[in-house]
Amino acid sequence: MDLTFWFYLSSGLFLGWSLGASDAANIFGTAVGTKMVKFRTAAVISSVFIIIGAVYAGSGASQTLGTLGSVNTLAGAFMAALAAALTIYWTVKLSLPVSTSQAIVGAIIGWNLFAGKPTDVTVLSKIVGTWVFCPILAGIIAVLLYFLIRLIIRRCRITLIRQDCYTRIGLILAGAFGAYALGANNIANVMGVFVASSPLQAATVGSLFTLSPAQVLFFIGGIAISVGVFTYSRGLMTTVGNGIVRMSPLMAWVAVVSQALVLYLFASQNLQHFLISHNLPSFPLVPVSSSQAIIGAVMGIGILKGSSINWNLIGRIAVGWILTPIAAALLCYISLFFLQNVFNLEVCR
Repeated sequence: MDLTFWFYLSSGLFLGWSLGASDAANIFGTAVGTKMVKFRTAAVISSVFIIIGAVYAGSGASQTLGTLGSVNTLAGAFMAALAAALTIYWTVKLSLPVSTSQAIVGAIIGWNLFAGKPTDVTVLSKIVGTWVFCPILAGIIAVLLYFLIRLIIRRCRITLIRQDCYTRIGLILAGAFGAYALGANNIANVMGVFVASSPLQAATVGSLFTLSPAQVLFFIGGIAISVGVFTYSRGLMTTVGNGIVRMSPLMAWVAVVSQALVLYLFASQNLQHFLISHNLPSFPLVPVSSSQAIIGAVMGIGILKGSSINWNLIGRIAVGWILTPIAAALLCYISLFFLQNVFNLEVCR
């Protein structure tokens, strides 16, 4: 494999770094913000379980993203990922937790427009629908879960000291589950555009198991996300942890679990197969926004508790959500023009 592939993949690695810098706050922001978990502990747990989720369960959402637009050249994939990454980096600099899902979807649409390829409206409508449904679902789950946990605490008459201990353990376990769900659902945002054009081969790990070419790609992307968690996520953890609503440790736990459940629902192929086999409605396997999920959960709890919500910050975040896919699409389209006409690179077939 030559260095050309790794050069093109660098934009995907940059996008993975940006995702880790931005979305780790959605996993452990409430725990770190309430000082129940140290940042270094949160970063280590996040990194390990993001990689596991990406490799083991990342294919479902990735297939859906590939249906939206199959970027069929490495140069095109490079620019789609770079456009999304630059958009996310800009919003991270503003300390706004935005959606990498929106950024990569916008970039893919920009590639479709430039390449003259049709955008699958059915798939697009499913993805855009989750941008509205995801925070609402997370808020509903958070409210129900909060009522349930409060009922259990009152029935069991748990002392404050024991409750504090249980909450710390619960936040760590919830963060591990959230990291797994983030890797499983959002690795499609990082490496999905490279699946169709990747030259990677299957890899055998000892005599234990074999990774498919896509899983090898997802493993590399998972490492990039982990680097982003360690190097640049602390600031946004503070914003999500206490910037919107002042969070108690119990509220923090409920928010993280609710966010993780929403991501898992839209990433689990096994759950989808189970629901379909029992003639039950299933969730589409699409990359959803962990940022939208955690903010929906935090707002749901805040409204339930009658807490003071920072509506100015919510407004800034909402504007970021609207502008992110538009900015990524425009940046991708313009950049593809330069790649093709100035540098004579094949960006589409």
